[in-house]
Amino acid sequence: MFTEEHAAESESHWVAMSDLMAGLLMIFMLIAVLFVVVIEHERNKIRNVALIYQRLKLDLHTSLYAEFKDDLPRWGATLSDDASIRFNNTDILFDRGKAELKTEFQSILADFFPRYLKIITDDDFRGAIEEIRIEGHTDSGWDNALDQDDAYVKNMALSQARTRTTLAYLLALDQVLVQQEKQWLKAHLTANGLSSSKLIYTKNHEENSAQSRRVEFRLRTNAEARIAEIIEGIQ
Repeated sequence: MFTEEHAAESESHWVAMSDLMAGLLMIFMLIAVLFVVVIEHERNKIRNVALIYQRLKLDLHTSLYAEFKDDLPRWGATLSDDASIRFNNTDILFDRGKAELKTEFQSILADFFPRYLKIITDDDFRGAIEEIRIEGHTDSGWDNALDQDDAYVKNMALSQARTRTTLAYLLALDQVLVQQEKQWLKAHLTANGLSSSKLIYTKNHEENSAQSRRVEFRLRTNAEARIAEIIEGIQ
């Protein structure tokens, strides 16, 4: 028989359950709020890192331009917004199909590289430099190639050989700074042959063969690694 005592017990049971559910809901809400706060904090950290490295690239560009603005035209070189330097006067780089540096390009590199090294090893930039990439690029052609794939593979071997030759020449320079920074260079300076994978095109979207044959010095910072560390820390 259902009595007033049973009713009171039942009501007390549901009150306790509702209090428990309310408490659990409050805990879940607090966890959700904390999670949002943490995510927003880490997002701000990533944004700050991106801004720092954006400023770093701008400062690098400014320093490189101040140093080389008068030399770039006579070298047949250009400075890009991302602080990469492109040597694209094919008449002075290499003989067609060869990997040996021409004498004029050797002279340019002997003038350019120690000054370039002085800038990127400055305290303002040194710690952020992950890699100094020597990139070799070709056009898409190759005399007597069997097909486009054959031309691409042959140009890959050529571009790789050219960047290795360039790297070896730079490491052998007898300027004091190059020799002092030899170990740092071995840890950061790389040779990258890219064949015709990054062609230069005219405004009419046609391949610019002369501009495509080039050597670039491109800097890669450790911004990506720092952002990856932040993301890994919140997973």
